[in-house]
Amino acid sequence: MANMYGYQYDTNPRKLDTTYSKPKKKSVSAKKTQPKVNANKQKKNDAKMQKLNILRIKFSIALKTILIIAAFFFILFREAQMNELFSQIQKLKASVTTIQKENDQIEISIQNSINANNIEQAAKEQLGMQKLSPKQTVYISLPKEDYVEYRTEEVIIEEEKTPIKEFFDNIKNIVSKK
Repeated sequence: MANMYGYQYDTNPRKLDTTYSKPKKKSVSAKKTQPKVNANKQKKNDAKMQKLNILRIKFSIALKTILIIAAFFFILFREAQMNELFSQIQKLKASVTTIQKENDQIEISIQNSINANNIEQAAKEQLGMQKLSPKQTVYISLPKEDYVEYRTEEVIIEEEKTPIKEFFDNIKNIVSKK
């Protein structure tokens, strides 16, 4: 009894055979062919069950392969969409760089046109202007007096007037004008 809780080999329960059927109690009757008929029916049922099991296995394999193929097609479809979007992004980046180059060239041409020599040339050619001659120059001498006048008026802050005060003020103004 000392070895009662230790590991024992080959103690697993035996698996039941799925094709096993319980034998029916034999009756004492004279019919001995009935068990053979049941055996034939049992064989037919077993064959049908095996065919159903094979069909189920085939169906599950077919379903799994269809799902795997659908997953691959989905992955390929997503990759194709990503490649298309990537090519559109590359095209847009290329157009952005060309537009930036054009903007830089236009900016340089604007800076060149702002040059004083270019402005003078455009004034002569397009507007028919000429430089001043020394005869057209007139000099004015101003005395060294201060021409700035300082404000000496006081700031008057008006109070908020009620409608009655405005009415009386208007009457005063009318009377003072006469």
